[in-house]
Amino acid sequence: MGWINKIRTIVFVSVLAVVTSCTVSYKFNGASIDYSQTKSIQIAEFPIRSSYVWGPMGPLFNNQLKDQFADHTRLELVKRNGDLKLEGEITRYEQRNKSVSAEGYSAMTELSMTVNVRFTNNKNHNEDFEEQFTASQSYETTQSLNSVQEELVTKMVKDLCDQIFNRAVANW
Repeated sequence: MGWINKIRTIVFVSVLAVVTSCTVSYKFNGASIDYSQTKSIQIAEFPIRSSYVWGPMGPLFNNQLKDQFADHTRLELVKRNGDLKLEGEITRYEQRNKSVSAEGYSAMTELSMTVNVRFTNNKNHNEDFEEQFTASQSYETTQSLNSVQEELVTKMVKDLCDQIFNRAVANW
């Protein structure tokens, strides 16, 4: 009986040694960038060109977009002559009725934000694009827009910045 326990111990230690020596390392930062060629990004301030505006949304969007690239890439943010360049404008910010209650009144309202983006890759112009990105969030009509606006705009800005980041540098 003692030799069976010794064999079990030897087998267990051997399996443990094999398992711990075979580790897989996978790092994913969301970006497919050749850092040997592409070292910098220029992100212009996106002005608001929408007729309906919530004051803080411009700075909120501009800061989040810069943070997105700073947090997920090793690119240096420069004021001019970047290897990559992002520019554009916030073109729409609007709300509309999304659903109606049984009584015929609005039950849900959808808030949406659209950004027009021009991306230039000065190292590979085949990747240049101009595209519009839209994000939306809904809220119950019983709530006032003022009470939910900051939270909803913050979520839309995060979504927009994710979309722009993925389109610009996450080539997967």
